[in-house]
Amino acid sequence: MKTRAITAFFFTIVMLGSIFLGAYTFTFFYLALSLIALLEFYKLVKIGGIRPHRNVAVFAAAVMFLLTAGYHFFQFELKYLLLIVPLIFSVFILELYKKNKIPFANISYTFVGFIYVTIPFCFFFALGFLADFSNYSFHLPLAFLLMLWANDTGAYLFGVKFGKTRLFERHSPKKSWEGFFGGMFTSIVVSYLISMQFTEMSPLIWAGMSFLIVCFGTLGDLVESMLKRSLDAKDSGSFLPGHGGFLDRFDGLLIAAPVVYVYLYLILY
Repeated sequence: MKTRAITAFFFTIVMLGSIFLGAYTFTFFYLALSLIALLEFYKLVKIGGIRPHRNVAVFAAAVMFLLTAGYHFFQFELKYLLLIVPLIFSVFILELYKKNKIPFANISYTFVGFIYVTIPFCFFFALGFLADFSNYSFHLPLAFLLMLWANDTGAYLFGVKFGKTRLFERHSPKKSWEGFFGGMFTSIVVSYLISMQFTEMSPLIWAGMSFLIVCFGTLGDLVESMLKRSLDAKDSGSFLPGHGGFLDRFDGLLIAAPVVYVYLYLILY
């Protein structure tokens, strides 16, 4: 528990620093984070005998993230994202030269990595530019993480104290409905406190953002648990002592970030 707490403290400081230190620090920190999480995903699926095209995928993921950043920094047209299409689909050709009994499983998991890891990180990054497509603001990324952490903390504390009714026992035996609603309460309280500091949106919109983060963040946690259980793996990695890998720490973000971005985009525009 002590190791877990120390790791959480220092990693939280680093993450907050990456948000507060400006657009370029934010960009390269989350670029690195997204690539490490993608590598962890591909390493994890190898346990099941899958051989995804890791090198091509990581290069394409980096290009995708940087083009997303270029769109916000330099007003690149979105059509430039089409440049990665030939690169991504080259995996079909590469698979022809590999001697493997399940070629389309390799191809499929290569694409799943993009959809499950890279695209959500791109959406989270884009939250920093949602208020103004060409100017960075730390308000939305910071609020997203604070609400997500509040949910995790509240769900744990309420779950330990009151948890009796299992939420989804097949994939996560420890999660409870009591913990879920406790996390919801904690996150919404944090959203209200945020609305008092960041007044560009009404408290109701912040609360709606919190609601989506709790619901889809919990689903993201369950999805990653499902992945690990299907592969009989405990953690996605060992980079963070007491916490596992980066994929373990950001499983809630992976499902919630695209949904929250769409929600805010539709409201603000």
